[in-house]
Amino acid sequence: MQIKQFEDKNLSHYSYAVLSKYEKKIILIDPARNPRQYFDYAKEHGAQIAGIIETHPHADFVSGHLELHQTTGATIYTSKEVHALYPHQAFDEGQTIQLGNIKLTALNTPGHSPDSISILLEHDGKQKAVFTGDTLFIGDCGRPDLREGAGKIQTTRTELAKQMYHSLRDKLIKLKDDVTVYPAHGAGTLCGKNLSKESSSTVGEEKKTNWSLQEATEDEFVQNLLADQPFVPHYFPFNVELNRKGAAGLKGSIDKIKTGDIADEKTTSTLNKTIWVIDTRGEEDFKKGHLPQSINLMEKGKFETWLGSIIKPGEQFYLASDSKEQLRTMLERTAAIGYESQVAEGFVIESGSIKEEKLDVGEFKNHQQDYTIIDVRNTSEVKEEKIFQKSISMPLAEIRSRVNEIPTDKPIVVHCAGGYRSAAASSLINSQLNGTVKVLDLGEAIKQFP
Repeated sequence: MQIKQFEDKNLSHYSYAVLSKYEKKIILIDPARNPRQYFDYAKEHGAQIAGIIETHPHADFVSGHLELHQTTGATIYTSKEVHALYPHQAFDEGQTIQLGNIKLTALNTPGHSPDSISILLEHDGKQKAVFTGDTLFIGDCGRPDLREGAGKIQTTRTELAKQMYHSLRDKLIKLKDDVTVYPAHGAGTLCGKNLSKESSSTVGEEKKTNWSLQEATEDEFVQNLLADQPFVPHYFPFNVELNRKGAAGLKGSIDKIKTGDIADEKTTSTLNKTIWVIDTRGEEDFKKGHLPQSINLMEKGKFETWLGSIIKPGEQFYLASDSKEQLRTMLERTAAIGYESQVAEGFVIESGSIKEEKLDVGEFKNHQQDYTIIDVRNTSEVKEEKIFQKSISMPLAEIRSRVNEIPTDKPIVVHCAGGYRSAAASSLINSQLNGTVKVLDLGEAIKQFP
């Protein structure tokens, strides 16, 4: 037997392959949209992908379960509570999948969603591992507030928090202490709030260190779980529904998108000037010259999260990159959240007529009162530490709808914690204010401030 963990760092997502070396068969758990790595793994081991298990309809990424089924004929297993619209076999409490000496048993563990399951793996009759989806993370548990307006079953966050309390205590905490815990996400996901950087743990270790498994009344647990959860990106409910239906094949979806080169701005006359341009080049190149109505969402960083937080489901946008290779990569990353059908056109770009002035950091340090400072970090980060006392807190996810709240009587300086979000926010503000006031990005220079 072999368990292979696959990681998508951009989405802080873990998926898994359970390989029976004897039977040469593989069961995948919570696969990513791009199936390439799973085909490569199966080929490497001369094995057949025989099954795919979905622990729940994911909110933060699009799963490749339907394409994998259509390509390999593998059975998709998921809870009947999902009311899945793709071909599947119900997999609920006590039901099993046998793979040689490997037995996979479903545990209904609602809490993150009403249709969540975890999967207990036994080998030669001994408990070995549990795949916990978004129910139990390393150091945390899944948030319960994503299914109040999405999915076939919709319920309140309070009711789901109560279900989480019992799923953790009645199901997962009762497993053997040496059982390995394999979650669907790690640190950086918005599906929880305080995840560890570790990619796996044991039930025994989590019982000692995970706040959600400590002794508490149901009311205390619910109160703690609901407090200070991260914001919910626009794309989360959209992804729940797309995963419940099953997404189209990745390559076919991307190949439908019109792509090309734009050498200069004369050739952009055919572009719709009301549609946002998502420019994925590095901030230095972007600031030297870009198209009007552009947002700088760089390749490095949480591109998918911020794309799906700024652009709404169904809203068209252009995708610009610095090379054909980068464009293809960013189209695949766009498809990871199911937004590829919203790309009006993808193109390669070298420059544009809009240039952004560089901030004189020394001048800013000595005359902060002469600037309006916008802090685009998340609310929880600002609560923990406010870097500039007179700054205005306006999280990046809210900028589009709140630009009119920004005073325009002084130059505007935008900052975050490291430079990625401030590059996006400053470009967005600059586009929306259309040159009526100077907008400057503090960028990585934020590290010079206590």
